[in-house]
Amino acid sequence: MKFPDQSSYLKNLLLLHLIVFIWGFTGILGKYITLSSTEIVWYRMAIAVISLVVYFYIAKSFIKVSPNQLLKYFGVGLLIAFHWVTFFEAIKLSNVSIALSCMATTTFFTALIEPFIFRRKIIGYELIMGVIVVLGIYLIFRFELHYAVAILVALTSAFLAALFTVLNARFVKNEDSGMITLYELMGGLFGVSIYMFFTGGYETVFSPLSLEDGIALLILGVVCTAFAFLASVEIMKTLTAFTVAISVNLEPIYAIILALLIFGESERMTAGFYLGAAVILLSIFINAYLKRTAWKRNLPRA
Repeated sequence: MKFPDQSSYLKNLLLLHLIVFIWGFTGILGKYITLSSTEIVWYRMAIAVISLVVYFYIAKSFIKVSPNQLLKYFGVGLLIAFHWVTFFEAIKLSNVSIALSCMATTTFFTALIEPFIFRRKIIGYELIMGVIVVLGIYLIFRFELHYAVAILVALTSAFLAALFTVLNARFVKNEDSGMITLYELMGGLFGVSIYMFFTGGYETVFSPLSLEDGIALLILGVVCTAFAFLASVEIMKTLTAFTVAISVNLEPIYAIILALLIFGESERMTAGFYLGAAVILLSIFINAYLKRTAWKRNLPRA
């Protein structure tokens, strides 16, 4: 593994945590917006694609890609779209706290998927950290089995998040992160559009939106998607997919705090839930320590 200089690593790590906080706010918007999960994702991707096209046009930084690359990006875009649909659906089936906490299993899935994509050995401590996260999830849901369907939907979303995170980590090594983001979102929008065409979803999409939903969708599309997604792909040139995935475990913590402040009693959970959240946090701090230790070991000697 190639280790970046410390200043670059810390800069990208701080940016990663800002992105994770923004993603935590995504769950709040998902509960607030009155549209269905599929409709939210369609608007989210459409607004994000328009925002990125405008950005690249102004910056004059469009890059042509081969048909083979375009096909790969569109395929990952479909994974992202399905991930978002299942994510918002889990929120609507339960609440922000349940859905976001399930997303912490992304770490465990990443630890299993990444070695196959990059053809490397499984790193022992990554797998252990993933197991610790699963323990945290067990503690959270031990007394929340009435949300069983929501849990399964959220776990599906977490698996898809791990899969497209690892695939993006492979793409960004030699390809432009901005174009990756744009074409993946285009692919996801294309897939969702086809689905809605055959299910009649466009009747609702092209109906007038309330002012509240319109503002929330703009924030979701521009800030939580176009900016956050573009930045997250870029930082993966420095950070590993596993570091990104385990840092994303802070997303439920941020989201839970925000949800408690905004939605109140509907987001209050059992003591087991908060104990599980603490276990997840512990895994994040342990991973950060181990990564720092590995970085120091690989510094060139004077």
